[in-house]
Amino acid sequence: MENEARFTPTEIRQQGPRALAITWGDGRETVYDVRALRLACACAVCVDEWTGEDRLDPGSVPEDVAPRRIEPVGRYAIQIEWSDGHTSGIYPFERLRGLADAARAAQPGPGPARSA
Repeated sequence: MENEARFTPTEIRQQGPRALAITWGDGRETVYDVRALRLACACAVCVDEWTGEDRLDPGSVPEDVAPRRIEPVGRYAIQIEWSDGHTSGIYPFERLRGLADAARAAQPGPGPARSA
C-alpha cells in the first residue's frame, strides 16, 4: 500500500507559468520545470519506438512552452496539451515520480523536477 501511495498524486497544480507541482500520496511534493517536462515526453512522436532515440529537437521547443490543459488518463497518468501544439504525450505517474527521484539523486544539477 505504501508503494502505491508513492505513485498516486493527491494534487496536481500549475505553480506559476514555469512549473507544475505534484503532491504524492506519501506526502512528498515535486515541482517540475514545464519545459524540461515537455522535453521529457516519451511519446512515439518524440522518441523512436524501435531504437529509443530522441526524435524531438530541443531547439524546436519554445523556452516559454506551457501546459494549456492537463487531463487525467485513467488512474495511472496525465495527458498534457502543450502551447507548442503537442498533444500526444502521456505522462504515467510512475514515470513522473521516477523523473523526480532521478533529479533528486543527481542534485545539484538541473533536471525536470525537484523536491519541494
